[in-house]
Amino acid sequence: MSSPAERRTNSTAWAAFWVALVGLVLMPIPLFIGLILGGGLSLVAAVLTAIAFLKGLARNGTGMAPVVFAAIFIALTWGGISVGGGTIW
Repeated sequence: MSSPAERRTNSTAWAAFWVALVGLVLMPIPLFIGLILGGGLSLVAAVLTAIAFLKGLARNGTGMAPVVFAAIFIALTWGGISVGGGTIW
């Protein structure tokens, strides 16, 4: 069992995960509110995901699961926006 001093987490990955999840949840709000809130948060999450991915590679894969889920949430948000989410729903 590893001690807490040896166990390192990727806090940027968790930040990307939560920001992407909030963006996905806010995206369906109609009248362009979801487009601005969900789309803006997904752009922030995309930057955080790229940073977390590079940090995870530097740490031999530590914290890559939240990065993958954040990327999935970002793709779902952008896909929802592309079919009208946040504008006409």
